[in-house]
Amino acid sequence: MSRERNWQDLIAVSELETGDVTPVRLGTRELAVYDTADGITVSMARCTHGAANLCDGYFDGRHIECPLHQGLFDARTGEALAAPARVKLRMIEARVSGAMVQVLL
Repeated sequence: MSRERNWQDLIAVSELETGDVTPVRLGTRELAVYDTADGITVSMARCTHGAANLCDGYFDGRHIECPLHQGLFDARTGEALAAPARVKLRMIEARVSGAMVQVLL
């Protein structure tokens, strides 16, 4: 018995901040959509250390720096790369379909 994958439209590609991180709310979830050099990725928007909104942090196209304590994460994998961040970000499976970024729920 196969389980159907439930992809949901999140944001139009044209609405993304090119080469940057874009905040998006999906219901009660705050998400961060990254336009990385390797493609679009999506994570929960809150830092796993201090709960700051990562969308307010510095993004270099690959890494997102927390604006509160400068913890660093890989925006492609969610890996915590620099203290005080130690817990990886929760990444949301995403894809680009047509003109839309979609997430798997």
